[in-house]
Amino acid sequence: MTVREEALQKIIQRCCVLFGKKPEELNENTRFIEDLGAKSGNVSQMTNFLEDEFDVEISFMEFRRRPTIGMAADYIEELCEE
Repeated sequence: MTVREEALQKIIQRCCVLFGKKPEELNENTRFIEDLGAKSGNVSQMTNFLEDEFDVEISFMEFRRRPTIGMAADYIEELCEE
């Protein structure tokens, strides 16, 4: 499994917890704000979770600039490759 695939899986897993969704309802095109109604607190919880999972430091503002689950996974992959 690639870092991106793992990140995608972890983000979907966390979205299920944060937004009360089922994994099959989410995909890499799911938008955090428009589709899930994400607020700043949700984004903060997501970044904290991903920092622990991948042992990287995630910029809150950079993460917020990624509107979809797939784009967020791309960002985590970039951070892990640095």
